Amino acid sequence: MIWTFLKERRTWLLLLLSIQLIILFISYIDNTIPFMSMLYIVLLLTLLCTCFVVLRYTKETKFYANMENRDHTYDLADLRSADSPFEQIVLDAVTLQTERYKSETSHHYMLLEQEKDELLSWIHEVKTPLTAMQLMIDRLPDETLQRQLMYEWLRIHHLLDQQLHQKRIPFIQNDLYIEVSELEPIIYQEIRALKSWCIQKGIGFDVSLTETKVLTDAKWLGFILRQLITNAVKYSPSSDILIESSRLDDHVILTIQDAGRGIDPKDLPRIYERGFTSTTHHDDSASTGMGLYLAKQVAESLHIRMNVSSVLGEGTTFTLTFPGKNEFIRITGM
Repeated sequence: MIWTFLKERRTWLLLLLSIQLIILFISYIDNTIPFMSMLYIVLLLTLLCTCFVVLRYTKETKFYANMENRDHTYDLADLRSADSPFEQIVLDAVTLQTERYKSETSHHYMLLEQEKDELLSWIHEVKTPLTAMQLMIDRLPDETLQRQLMYEWLRIHHLLDQQLHQKRIPFIQNDLYIEVSELEPIIYQEIRALKSWCIQKGIGFDVSLTETKVLTDAKWLGFILRQLITNAVKYSPSSDILIESSRLDDHVILTIQDAGRGIDPKDLPRIYERGFTSTTHHDDSASTGMGLYLAKQVAESLHIRMNVSSVLGEGTTFTLTFPGKNEFIRITGM
């Protein structure tokens, strides 16, 4: 702050220095003025000016140091009162701007909440005809047509599900219920939802769960698995998808391995980015680039470490590492 103050007051300081030098210069060239006496006066004036600058520095920088060090939030309670007219101008401007931002933020937040509620309501309304459509598809006599329509139905259902959870994720902390959950029913529920699609593609599942229980939120874990299993089915040929669990120290590890097309090494650092699809298969219109992004967001809220390894053309393995009980309590403070 001291260098900022000196830079701000450099013209005044130069003026004071110039006055002292002029006095010395005049006493030097004018023999009628005692030079040593004037030098003594200049030294006294310099000392006085130094004390004045120090006092002004202490007084003038308190307000601005407080402005610099405060938390830049909309709370104005931590601002110092103004001690000078210029400080009052700054304080009034900051207060007015903050109040304006608070008003605009509140308005935009209200609009976003309204839009979120309308979208959630619309999604729930759409689920009713989707359920009716599924019942009608199940009664179709043409099995080929039935499988094709069920595939398209699954795509619509999956996209709606992504939209629903995307709107809920910002408020996920209000919806979490952490408990010891059984892995098997969660996994098989997601597999059953994709049954017709898997039959159509000739894809099977090899589920081997050495560890059957994890500490997590079952509903949100189901959402993560839905994204990973759907991707595995979508990008795999006729083959088995391996789902295994194991324990490493105090952590349960769940792996989902497919023999699909794999991920290009240069794409791996970006697969969790919002809207990123692929550079290798950039023309794939079926990809939205949202599944892994949303899964990663939920995994972070559940303190699940999500890792991926892949070989292009051979397959991809996603690994979920669940926090241990002690670690979860330490992280969440529960």
